[in-house]
Amino acid sequence: MSEIIATESKNVSPCTKLHVEVVGDGPDLVLLHGWGLNSACWQSVVPLLSAHYRLHLIDLPGFGFSHDSHLASGSLADITEILLQVAPVNAVWLGWSLGGLCATHFALQHPQRVAALVTVASSPKFMATAQVEDSPAWSGIAEKVLVQFQQQLQQDLPQTINRFLAIQGMGSATAKQDIKQLKSLLAARPQPHGQALRNGLQLLATVDLRTQLPALSMPLYRCYGRLDSLVPQATVVWMDNYLPQSSSVIFKASSHAPFISEPTIFVDKLQAFIDHSL
Repeated sequence: MSEIIATESKNVSPCTKLHVEVVGDGPDLVLLHGWGLNSACWQSVVPLLSAHYRLHLIDLPGFGFSHDSHLASGSLADITEILLQVAPVNAVWLGWSLGGLCATHFALQHPQRVAALVTVASSPKFMATAQVEDSPAWSGIAEKVLVQFQQQLQQDLPQTINRFLAIQGMGSATAKQDIKQLKSLLAARPQPHGQALRNGLQLLATVDLRTQLPALSMPLYRCYGRLDSLVPQATVVWMDNYLPQSSSVIFKASSHAPFISEPTIFVDKLQAFIDHSL
């Protein structure tokens, strides 16, 4: 693995700081993790990516070593503001799941700071909704599932996270190994702050960036897992039709974490996109 050239908690306000690790050398690449985890989730691809890029591995507010920054996790606007103060001036942004929402919002608000945008197993709207008059139905996470997670967080935080991790691996041939790896990576850092977890679930339940997507001016690359139950294939089809100028790939052997299930091919395809975009 490339030497870590910086590991720090960057002060962004008197009461808030984010943990950022900078690894490798080359064009800047920001990586944002998903709900309930932290930037250690990228461990399987860091050696491959850091050979080509200068990685900025950020623990989102309230997660990992950014545990005490949970007050900045309440909205995408808050998260964007705190990211703005620690991110490189111009970089490729890659966000996984909830991190994809954060990266997309950042790109919409500060396009001059984003050379290209990559989303992994992410959606502009995570929660499923039924058809209402002229608004068609939307495939995604059932509302009752998100409500159950919110309720269970109050009772048993660790078990709720474990259950969510199990859903992320469902269907994948390497599900057991993927989930075990995610659990071990999560355990290596402080437990997520309960408020950040609740805020994250609220974002998954309420955020809808669909109508804003055409404003994205930078190259966009979307990665999906064929077996993903959180971001179903109907979402991929809709995105392909709605943003035909963007490119997408479906990892056939993956569920919600293709960078863990198929790390080598994931990095190869990502590198091809970045090299073509920069």
